[in-house]
Amino acid sequence: MNFWIEALVAVSLLLGSLFALIGAIGLYRLPDFFMRLHGPTKSTTLGVGGMVIASLIYFGVQGEGISLHELLITLFLFITAPVSAHMLAKAALQQKVRLSERTHGKPWEQ
Repeated sequence: MNFWIEALVAVSLLLGSLFALIGAIGLYRLPDFFMRLHGPTKSTTLGVGGMVIASLIYFGVQGEGISLHELLITLFLFITAPVSAHMLAKAALQQKVRLSERTHGKPWEQ
């Protein structure tokens, strides 16, 4: 395999892993529900996307071509993560979930 393709796959895997780690740390460390919602929906989505893109590049170069499964995983991931985060946030707003003092804006008090 070409050195540049290996380097591109390695960089995609490293960036994807870094984003997934940052998302997991954010999910663990942030104080309330609305702040924790950003970890899995933003950075973890990019992390898994980076890993799937690395897989697309690697197996596409191996001669098997681009797999439909990997494309569908990426498509469903980038479509469903924002929708589920939006639904979780709306449900939390309706239930008036307790907030941290550091969270700005309290829409149900207006």
